[in-house]
Amino acid sequence: MAFESLSDKLQNIFKNLRSKGKLTESDVKAALKEVKMALLEADVSFKVVKQFINSVTERAVGSEVMTSLTPGQMVIKIVNEEMVSLMGSETTEISLKPSNEITVIMMMGLQGAGKTTTAAKLASKFKSKGRKPLLVGCDIYRPAAIEQLKINGEKVDVPVFEMGTKHEPVNIAKAAIEHAKSNGMNVVILDTAGRLHVDEDMMNELAKIRENIDIHQTILVVDSMTGQDAVNVASNFEEKIGIDGVILTKLDGDTRGGAALSIKSVTGKPILYVSTGEKLTDIEQFHPDRMASRILGMGDVLSLIEKAEANIDAEKAKEMEKKMRKAEFDFNDYLESMAQMKNMGGMAEILNMMPGMGAQLKGAQLPDEKALGRIEAIILSMTPKERSNPSILNPSRKYRIAKGAGVDIAEVNRLVKQFEQSKKMMKQFSGMMGGKRGGKMGRFKFPF
Repeated sequence: MAFESLSDKLQNIFKNLRSKGKLTESDVKAALKEVKMALLEADVSFKVVKQFINSVTERAVGSEVMTSLTPGQMVIKIVNEEMVSLMGSETTEISLKPSNEITVIMMMGLQGAGKTTTAAKLASKFKSKGRKPLLVGCDIYRPAAIEQLKINGEKVDVPVFEMGTKHEPVNIAKAAIEHAKSNGMNVVILDTAGRLHVDEDMMNELAKIRENIDIHQTILVVDSMTGQDAVNVASNFEEKIGIDGVILTKLDGDTRGGAALSIKSVTGKPILYVSTGEKLTDIEQFHPDRMASRILGMGDVLSLIEKAEANIDAEKAKEMEKKMRKAEFDFNDYLESMAQMKNMGGMAEILNMMPGMGAQLKGAQLPDEKALGRIEAIILSMTPKERSNPSILNPSRKYRIAKGAGVDIAEVNRLVKQFEQSKKMMKQFSGMMGGKRGGKMGRFKFPF
């Protein structure tokens, strides 16, 4: 999970702060020294860390904090606010021209950062908002990049314009814009060539495109797993080409956090989106306040709600809710809920977005992807009648199901038992809730 190590360290520091009751100035300074070390270990720029700690210290050692009833909580609040400020304070959207005009976006980045996949993810986002995007293959040095763009374009149902590898990128871009004009497309996304490192040839090529094409937005894609190197790359691109915003990729990996916490402060350019997985739907708008909450272990309920609303069919959720209230759901519903949970990123990601759940997950035995795959295989090995009416599952039927799924019969028995327990629990939970629902949360049900 992204920021896991940093988040754990900060939560432990704050836990100690909260347990002290009244705080002295030396308590706060000792805690902030630990925060400083945690940020440096997360590969945050030294200059950024120094500025951040100074800002927090200046506010945290004031008499208002020291004499408050919950000084520990006040310090955490200040850290949270300064962290939000560090990452940009406000959410920044990619600027698009009015829909009757063509917006040209140039995607830039090093090889391996995920630029081509991110271009397709962005195109899909724009399409879902009613725009008509066109993806353009300008990487003439790697035929595989053009092929990858075509495959991804097909997956998200967005057309791809390419002229092979024998034309200059600037001429491909010009032809693509003419093609977009002729075909009523209003967002042109140029997937330019990457390099293994920042070099003069790449920069000259990008500069030539920028000089000859009316580029509305230049977006840099950086690998968040490279930490401080990502910030250095961003600084180079900003200095030599100019960037309007950054997209961080691989935020689902073993990310230390340095890039997300340093880029805005060092380059002055906002983080626009973060890529959280390999699927073409795994891209989220970057919200500095929500990211700070995640890092500090406070959860991210708003993103969870948005994720659920985007991935859960409202009518199916409503029908399942009725079944759950009456404890009438069957294995078909179980299968459906698993699919919805997968779409939302899996149980671990969902629970990590809930306030206070991140720390509780440590050491918890959540089912892994293989275990969930076996459960799915067991359910799919049942007949439609068995899925609809689990009460008919006698030993001979369970044996047949186990054989069909390639598992031991004990796993089938365990699943059936867990299913029956879930039904009982849902019935009790429904009674406790008394049928009450409210606000935005009432629009969907978590698929577990």
